[in-house]
Amino acid sequence: MHFKPAVTALVSAVALTTLLSGCKKEEAAPVAQAPQVGVVTLQPQAYTLTSELPGRTTAYRVAEVRPQVNGIILKRLFTEGSEVKLGQQLYQIDPSVYESTLASAQANLQSTRALSERYKQLVDEQAVSRQEYDDAQAKRLQAEAALKSAQIDLRYTKVLAPISGRIGRSAVTEGALVNNGQTDAMAVIQQLDPIYVDVTQSSVELLTLRRELESGQLEKVGNNAAKVQLTLEDGSSYAHAGRLEFSEVSVDPTTGSVTLRAVFPNPDHNLLPGMFVHAQLKAGIKNAAILAPQQGVTRDLKGAPTALVVNQDNKVELRQLKASRTVGNQWLIEEGLNPGDRLITEGLQFVKPGVEVKAREATNVQLAKPTQANAATAGAKGE
Repeated sequence: MHFKPAVTALVSAVALTTLLSGCKKEEAAPVAQAPQVGVVTLQPQAYTLTSELPGRTTAYRVAEVRPQVNGIILKRLFTEGSEVKLGQQLYQIDPSVYESTLASAQANLQSTRALSERYKQLVDEQAVSRQEYDDAQAKRLQAEAALKSAQIDLRYTKVLAPISGRIGRSAVTEGALVNNGQTDAMAVIQQLDPIYVDVTQSSVELLTLRRELESGQLEKVGNNAAKVQLTLEDGSSYAHAGRLEFSEVSVDPTTGSVTLRAVFPNPDHNLLPGMFVHAQLKAGIKNAAILAPQQGVTRDLKGAPTALVVNQDNKVELRQLKASRTVGNQWLIEEGLNPGDRLITEGLQFVKPGVEVKAREATNVQLAKPTQANAATAGAKGE
């Protein structure tokens, strides 16, 4: 019984030591710090809206050379694949039959003309009837018409180029019989300078563009509104700019698209009919466009674009976006982000909506210049 005070003292000492130890551990526990993220502050800027559209080249003019008289081909007077000029002789059809017809028409005209002049004197003297004189006049006019027809047929034995351009291969050779009105062309001439480029654009995009221009959301680019740049099949840029000519007055019901036609100079004939190209069409200027770095735009499980921003309370906020196209390494944002928003591009894996963070300038973003004409490429739309 005399040991109880010692035991009680020992227990009290252990309890006090444990309590003090617990206090020290609580005091030594580190305070949780807000995660650090890199942000880009979005600023509105002018952006030239450019549509990249697929298309094919088409000859500016096409002429199919066909005979206008019957006969045998005596000569071919051009080199296949060469340039020919308007009015240049291409073929010579045997003219002997037409020369004979012309000589006969000339003789007939001379005879009828002489008779008409003789009857003109005699009718005044009432030596012949008025009817006989009228018949002689009609025969003279018929002879003149026959002579003109014979001259035309003889001229058509020389087959001339109807336009200037590059002529293809010849479908006939010397000795071949050709006929007036035949369906097969003897050769085809195509004018390649300038040259057409036919591109297709969605009717929905065309309506949206017109609506934004009318409402003032897009500002017209003035004289450059019809300016078109071209990218060739190998990815190189075409040296000459073109101009927009017209669009179809109807929509293709199978594709829902409208055909736009542009004209390009082609002095070196680098563009040939049938080539596949991409045309960049300058449509207008967005004066307050929001361009967001691609590092800050992700997609949810449904595929819709989203972004995390730091609000005024330094807390993470989730935004649903509508992104229409890529501009270099950025997205053109239609809805969801506003000027002055701090978009998180660095440290996204460590934060979630509602978490308080510490923001600093991002170091993983190098923005491309959006003013370049070739910077815009069509992107998938996220609604």
